[in-house]
Amino acid sequence: MARLEQIVKELESGNVPLDDLMRLYDEGTALVKSCTEKITAAEQKVRLVQMKNGTLTEEEFHGQ
Repeated sequence: MARLEQIVKELESGNVPLDDLMRLYDEGTALVKSCTEKITAAEQKVRLVQMKNGTLTEEEFHGQ
């Protein structure tokens, strides 16, 4: 995540040569894809525990 933030700052600076900009963009999109996959995997593992009629129940978490 820190590397992704660093890439964004570099790209937003406007002082990056085109070749470097393309390389940073590719690296950034790969990092976003990796983060998204990790979040999706974590969401699939999360379960909600709720109290229903005095009984604890467990159900799958369905993200937005």
